[in-house]
Amino acid sequence: MASRIVIDGNAFYEIDEDCMRRKKKRQEKEKPGRPPGQDRKKDSPRL
Repeated sequence: MASRIVIDGNAFYEIDEDCMRRKKKRQEKEKPGRPPGQDRKKDSPRL
């Protein structure tokens, strides 16, 4: 199991890289053609 430790001030987080890889693959399957993290509202013109 691969992991990464992130320190933020007094808090620290252990990130499971295998889990993040599976999550990214799952998101790519759900929304093909759109990179993860993009919001549709930003792309829509304002009325």
